[in-house]
Amino acid sequence: MTVASDFADEAEPFRISQLIYDKRYRSYTIQVVTIMMFMLAVAWLVNNVVENFRELGKDFSFSFLFDAASYDINQRLIDYSSDSPHWRAAVVGILNTLVVAVLGCIFATVIGVAVGVARLSKNWLVSRLMTIYIEGLRNVPVLLWILLASTAFSAILPSPRQAVPLLGGGFVPTNRGFYLPAPVFESGAMFLGILFLASLVAAWIFKRWAAARQQATGEILPVLWIRLGIIIVPTFLMYFILGMPIGLELPELKGFNFQGGLYVRNSFMALWLALSLYTGAFIAENVRAGIQAISHGQTEAASSLGLPASRTMNLVVLPQALRIIIPPLISQYLNLTKNSSLAIAVGYMDITGTLGGITLNQTGREMETLLLVMLFYLVVSLLISAAMNIYNSSVALKER
Repeated sequence: MTVASDFADEAEPFRISQLIYDKRYRSYTIQVVTIMMFMLAVAWLVNNVVENFRELGKDFSFSFLFDAASYDINQRLIDYSSDSPHWRAAVVGILNTLVVAVLGCIFATVIGVAVGVARLSKNWLVSRLMTIYIEGLRNVPVLLWILLASTAFSAILPSPRQAVPLLGGGFVPTNRGFYLPAPVFESGAMFLGILFLASLVAAWIFKRWAAARQQATGEILPVLWIRLGIIIVPTFLMYFILGMPIGLELPELKGFNFQGGLYVRNSFMALWLALSLYTGAFIAENVRAGIQAISHGQTEAASSLGLPASRTMNLVVLPQALRIIIPPLISQYLNLTKNSSLAIAVGYMDITGTLGGITLNQTGREMETLLLVMLFYLVVSLLISAAMNIYNSSVALKER
């Protein structure tokens, strides 16, 4: 036995053939070879680009970003003029893209959850209407919905002189765009904002405490109403104590158009609405599939305990269905963000219209501008995936 043990412990000399035939080293060999082949392919492509640029008398440079853009952007969130450099035009396009993506994801999620739950309704009419919405929206290209929304806004809505202000004069839809009330900040607004953020933190702490108390005692507190009270009551009281430091500027008809307030172009509204409704149809199917994947015994057990249907859905079904819904939901958020590049079809100046459109045509730097646009969408997509994956891991089942 001693001889056999000594023979087993004796180190086997390394041979080159082990890199291929020994399973301990073969995986590393394949990875190294793959990385080397990938790097060689990238080097070949870069060298090809450099050689072709040299033959055309062009160089690979991003210095054009500091030249004057010499074009206007109709919808912007920051100061910009035609004398601004191309990099600032790109920033304006990036912000416009992010606004559409963020608002679109929020609205599409609300629509998708509501429609997905409604499609499972026992009411035949409600269920069929939701089915028509889902099948009608998702089986038509989103570009057509964007164009249809833009055309509808221009053809159906009245001119500014004929428009009827809604919601007390704060909302005016016209064929030139939508006019909304604009916030006016005075002294004390910053303190009110800090108080509001503190109220949000306090409401979040209360939610965690209420969840821990429910786990320990089984007592269910009216968390929603208490959290709303924590947020609204102190903020509302302080708003009047400080002398109403935040006001609203309403749009007013002056001449042939409205002045004041916020002006939102029809191109933005058409893009946002079409993307939200289109993506919401896909999210609705994800929600329906996630809910139906939960065993019917779960709802029967909740009903036997006396829980109403609304609480059964909120406390039993949806928390479990989220583990199924979130992975495909990530894909829908990514699709909406990338589909926002269709904004150029209705004249909304996003990153594709500014950096990947006018800047590209003016400077002739197609390689540089397209690489920057691709990098932007790549970074945004990776950030969305990372954030949603973190949330997905937080709701995943934890094994003990």
